[in-house]
Amino acid sequence: MGRLNFFEETRFEKLPVSVYATEKEASLTVARHIAEIIKDKQAKGEIAVLGLATGATPVRVYENLVNMYKNEGLSFQNVVTFNLDEYYPMQPDAKQSYVSFMDEHLFNHIDIKRENIYIPNGTLKKEDIADFCIKYEHKIGEYGGLDIQILGIGRTGHIGFNEPGSAPNSGTRLVTLDDLTRRDASRDFGGKENVPTKAITMGIGTIFKAKEIILIAWGKRKSSIIMKAVEGEITGNVPATYLQLSDNVKFVLDKDAASELTRFNTPWLVKDCIWDDNLIKKALIWLSSEVGKPILKITDEDYNNNGMAQLVTEQGPAYNINISVFNQLQHSITGWPGGKPNADDSQRPERAEPARKRSIIFSPHPDDDVISMGGTFIRLVDQGHDVHVAYQTSGNTAVWDTDVLRYVEFAIDFNKSIGQETTVLERIYENMRTFLKIKKPNEIDLEKIRDVKAFIRKSEAYAGARYAGLEDSNIHFMTLPFYETGKTEKNPFKEIDVQLTTKLLQKIKPHQVFSAGDFDDPHGTHKVCFKIILEALKQLRKTEEWAKECWLWMYRGAWDEFETHEIEMAVPLSPMEVNKKRNAIFQHQSQKDHPVFPGDDEREFWIRAEERNRETAVNYNKLGLANYEAMEAFVRWKFEN
Repeated sequence: MGRLNFFEETRFEKLPVSVYATEKEASLTVARHIAEIIKDKQAKGEIAVLGLATGATPVRVYENLVNMYKNEGLSFQNVVTFNLDEYYPMQPDAKQSYVSFMDEHLFNHIDIKRENIYIPNGTLKKEDIADFCIKYEHKIGEYGGLDIQILGIGRTGHIGFNEPGSAPNSGTRLVTLDDLTRRDASRDFGGKENVPTKAITMGIGTIFKAKEIILIAWGKRKSSIIMKAVEGEITGNVPATYLQLSDNVKFVLDKDAASELTRFNTPWLVKDCIWDDNLIKKALIWLSSEVGKPILKITDEDYNNNGMAQLVTEQGPAYNINISVFNQLQHSITGWPGGKPNADDSQRPERAEPARKRSIIFSPHPDDDVISMGGTFIRLVDQGHDVHVAYQTSGNTAVWDTDVLRYVEFAIDFNKSIGQETTVLERIYENMRTFLKIKKPNEIDLEKIRDVKAFIRKSEAYAGARYAGLEDSNIHFMTLPFYETGKTEKNPFKEIDVQLTTKLLQKIKPHQVFSAGDFDDPHGTHKVCFKIILEALKQLRKTEEWAKECWLWMYRGAWDEFETHEIEMAVPLSPMEVNKKRNAIFQHQSQKDHPVFPGDDEREFWIRAEERNRETAVNYNKLGLANYEAMEAFVRWKFEN
């Protein structure tokens, strides 16, 4: 397949898979391959017929194609495109429509002829859809079929909108969307209730007729379904597994999307390994789970019977390996997240000195601090450290509109009660009510509405941080500009975001920085916020001595948790501390019960946090370590020298 580089297949993988270090590299490779098809067809005087996908996954592929048009002379005059699908019903000028998506990311920026663009019509009368679908299939046939079909994959395993239960010979048709698919789309629509329940999609049988099929996927959130699609049995419950039946399909992944494939997740089952400490720890934790034994009870026979004979032969006997890993895990547990004063810290996660550290907790949204590390936050304060918290964004998109009216009504009544003039406030309130009555899904709020939403989140953040024990002088609201778009889709961060972060770091000169490490946060804010902190610290480390001694700890919890083998600091929580953490989370009333953007986890944030913390503790206990009520987990970022 031209430039695409395929790794050696394993006995577990049932179709060709190419894995790249980054989404950027993989996207460029796919774009260059598409360009080669277009140019080959141009040389022959033929039309190139492309099957295109939408969603976040192919965006960079399209960016690269646009760059090739602008900078490398790639022409699309001989290109005809057919899109996989479209929501139904859907107006083509709606922001959420795939017509708008394709225009924004590709068609408006290249020289393709408009009459050569085909996208399913979301405005049809229901009785006209079947006839439209037949004609859509015929039109593809009139052009000689698709030369290449680009696919993404949904977390239900859908390709196009062929949800579980779709037949392998299905054609273009109207389908009902799975609830998980609608939840994944909810942010684009301002809530799941606004996501259409149906869509028009090419069928699996239609896709199979393409001369070449490339499925692309990026990120850890896709790793589980990729593993099922590549290594699982063919089943209608995971429609992407039908691709195993095609001789023309290839998967192109980044390393995160491929991370659950056997050759990456448990490589000792595939081939001999180069055993370093991290791989040994991961393998032994896996083996403990496989045989149902704590680490210190695992035998040489257990190693031999579970694909790990090489390890026990090279570095055994088993007990020597077991005790080494057991000690590593035991040393990760500490009740002193700021370091234990006057203690030997050679086998502790944090340094003993200075005994009183300056610590700053960066919270991407106004509640991530207490949700993800509330117990550690409170303990750092209780143990006498100079703790600061910095709320990086206002979080103003995640407040219900009804809360805005309620708070403004309160303000009006309060002002009246103390004899203050309320005419201006009442006028603003009426403007808000009028706007909210006609507000469209995901429409940008009025500035005053955005302000009130930010004030609500700010007041809750103050309450949570004060409950944790902080004085107001140690609570910082950054309101980073990248976030303040008024939209759920945010701008890329800029130098001003880094400068604001650098200024705060220079003011505090922390010994410890805690930052959200949820890189698979489905909304992307956590990852952007981490990159800003990382860039600021990298710049400071070049010139300021304190920065070279500053340790960066990553936490998770709102969306996911670190794997046990990754954890470098585990802070145990008592039942009382779990309860205090819960109360800190409860200060964020606007996020209680049913937050605006819950992701694909319907549990309340405090329940998610408690259950994840308890699961971490249970995992440690199963390995033979002490049985704690709960644990918060951290991984230290390693800076390059």
